[in-house]
Amino acid sequence: MESVELMETENSEAEQEPPTPEIIIDDILDFKTDKGTIPDPRSVTFTIIGEDHTLGNALRYTIMLNPEVEYCGYSIPHPSEEKLNLRIQTTENITAIEALSKGLEDLRTMCDYIKEKFIKTNLKFDKKASQDEN
Repeated sequence: MESVELMETENSEAEQEPPTPEIIIDDILDFKTDKGTIPDPRSVTFTIIGEDHTLGNALRYTIMLNPEVEYCGYSIPHPSEEKLNLRIQTTENITAIEALSKGLEDLRTMCDYIKEKFIKTNLKFDKKASQDEN
């Protein structure tokens, strides 16, 4: 399995927000198996290196929102290992890879929304706090 490539996004100095790593979803989904093919594309266990419960639970929740997913669960084999096992089982309408891709995209959309709301609310709070000081 290829490692996830993280790229820093560029921000202007005026925005003053820390750089956010961007996960390239196509890199995550471009993987090979030992046998070359997936026996049942509707039932797959993915191993994600370098992740823990933070991503596992959020991704599990997001994937389970898809009505075409019958089961999604994750486990951390051992606390000393930075490895996440994610099991996805789907209906005949989509593959587990498609469900994972949609789940990653949906999770990114949710995170972008939360980030946008947080920044707007924080700026509003800072503006009100500075007005109260004067």
